[in-house]
Amino acid sequence: MRWVGDSAVLLEAGSVARAHRLRAACAGLPGVLETVVGDGSVLVYVGAGVDLAALAALTPVDAAALEPRTVVVPVRYDGPDLAEVAELTGLAEDEVVRRHGGALYTVAFTGFAPGFGYLTGLDPALRVPRRDAPRTRVPAGSVAIAGEYAGVYPRATPGGWRLLGRTDVVLFDPDRDPPGLFGPGDRVRFEAL
Repeated sequence: MRWVGDSAVLLEAGSVARAHRLRAACAGLPGVLETVVGDGSVLVYVGAGVDLAALAALTPVDAAALEPRTVVVPVRYDGPDLAEVAELTGLAEDEVVRRHGGALYTVAFTGFAPGFGYLTGLDPALRVPRRDAPRTRVPAGSVAIAGEYAGVYPRATPGGWRLLGRTDVVLFDPDRDPPGLFGPGDRVRFEAL
């Protein structure tokens, strides 16, 4: 545990799964204002009345006690990089689609843009590197993979992930509660249209 500025504490968890369990353990602790899961850590924003001893001695909740939501994202697998991913993996395009859509993903953490979830659970056969040259504009709703992660671009942004398809699902809406369609620990399934 270490201070980050004067209002946050970083808890090093060692893994994303343990970070989710630590985040759940923070719920209800006096003085905890917000938690943000990272790649193997939890940033805990604290206010007056925080019990630092309790925070330092925090025990992650049991994984079985976590109740993740499952979000289904319909996808048109017509992305501009689908053929290239098939070539890089040595799989047929329909097999890339089957493997991508057949996995159950976990939102490891969010970042890059509001509503963008880094999804773990990608079939190892589909792990391909980012593009050598990022695109200057990736359309909102683009379903993509890079390295060990899958994700969906919530809005048009530059990006270097490989685009397999697209969805019309709105991933981030500031007028929705919560604004993000999914958050850390949630499960995501892609369903081919």
